[in-house]
Amino acid sequence: MRNMKLGSSTLEVPVVAVGCMRINSLDKNEAERFVQTALESGANFFDHADIYGDGACEEIFADAIHMNAAIREKIILQSKCGIRKGMFDFSKEHIVNSVDGILKRLNTDYLDTLLLHRPDALVEPEEVAEAFDILESSGKVRHFGVSNQNPMQIELLKKYVKQQLVANQLQLSITNANMISNGINVNMENDSAINRDGSILDYCRLNDITIQPWSPFQYGFFEGVFLDNDKFPELNQSIDEIAAKYEVSNTTIAVAWLLRHPAQMQPVIGTMNIDRLKDCIQASDIQLTREEWYSIYRKAGNILP
Repeated sequence: MRNMKLGSSTLEVPVVAVGCMRINSLDKNEAERFVQTALESGANFFDHADIYGDGACEEIFADAIHMNAAIREKIILQSKCGIRKGMFDFSKEHIVNSVDGILKRLNTDYLDTLLLHRPDALVEPEEVAEAFDILESSGKVRHFGVSNQNPMQIELLKKYVKQQLVANQLQLSITNANMISNGINVNMENDSAINRDGSILDYCRLNDITIQPWSPFQYGFFEGVFLDNDKFPELNQSIDEIAAKYEVSNTTIAVAWLLRHPAQMQPVIGTMNIDRLKDCIQASDIQLTREEWYSIYRKAGNILP
């Protein structure tokens, strides 16, 4: 597995992250095989959140990987906090308490990365700064980031938070590529020109913040996957032709499309299928040509001005 730097940190991470939101769908033996396969394949970056399975996913993962000091040194753990039932909560108390719960469930003393999970309209950045200082000074969290935040929301945090924000998890796939499209359709009077996120793609590149695309195979908001979907015949034909050229699966090409972007993104893969996991990991060895990348982009219905 090819590695990269996570944002402005010195942390070396695989270019594909293993998302653990659905690990509670596996039985004990399946979960053990899944995490072991990931480790053997060099995919040692595991993404969690305290709301996944109401915390059960973190406990299942810790049990499946047989967490101990030796194992902990071999893996990179990221989790997220800030979502509560019916609300978001970036208060100092909630962040600190959430991390304590995460660490207990993961059976570890520290997180490599903590992300704030979606924006909180009632955020008081001074409290976030205090929480981050407590977590960093205690050794409980080594790096920090956000998810689904736009440039001005990040700038507001940066005014108070002294730690570098190294990652931003954002929805991005071949069929959900507005952050790419609005940069192509500048000064055009079409829907693709609408800037919905404050040029977050360029902002993250300028500020050395790694974008972690989530739902890299989904279209819409969890409406389904676009691969092998009759709704996207031209897109799938293009992907399948390119996959045949490289002798890989269509899954591999869908991930390789994200990795080809020079922003050096780190897709978060949510599959619990071992074969699909291997296909995703294989994408780190594929370098799509410019022609192939744009062919896939256009066949997804994205236009060029």
